[in-house]
Amino acid sequence: MSESYKVLSDNRQARFQYEILETYECGIVLVGTEVKSIRAGKVNLRDGFARIRDGEVWLLNVHISPHERTNQSYNHDPLRDRKLLLHKQEIRKLIGKVEQKGLTLVPLKLYLKNGRVKVALGLGRGKKLHDKRADLKQRQDKRDMERALKHR
Repeated sequence: MSESYKVLSDNRQARFQYEILETYECGIVLVGTEVKSIRAGKVNLRDGFARIRDGEVWLLNVHISPHERTNQSYNHDPLRDRKLLLHKQEIRKLIGKVEQKGLTLVPLKLYLKNGRVKVALGLGRGKKLHDKRADLKQRQDKRDMERALKHR
């Protein structure tokens, strides 16, 4: 059985801002107009994060644009809180880890898997400025080496 997998939105900034320790695949509770907008690629994960409230995981501050061809009275609120679907033991494990100092839940990407919208959620620790600088330097050195090899 082959799984179809199509990335709809990617949060590339998250890997720069955070050191990702673990990733989780979550389902997400959406309304119909949100699914239409997500399939059209009108979603922004950049400022998003997840919180655990009352034993449930919620995705906050993710902007899903209202669907254009839908009557505005039937459309969704672009910044509403959306519930993420995880197994109870995964949520319990996350509660323990998020309570540690400096760990947070960040959405890494939004994708379609077998026709369903899924969220890749990363457990990350915020990087310090010197870590970010080291990453940039490492990336630049890699580019320089590839250029040197190419021009040989």
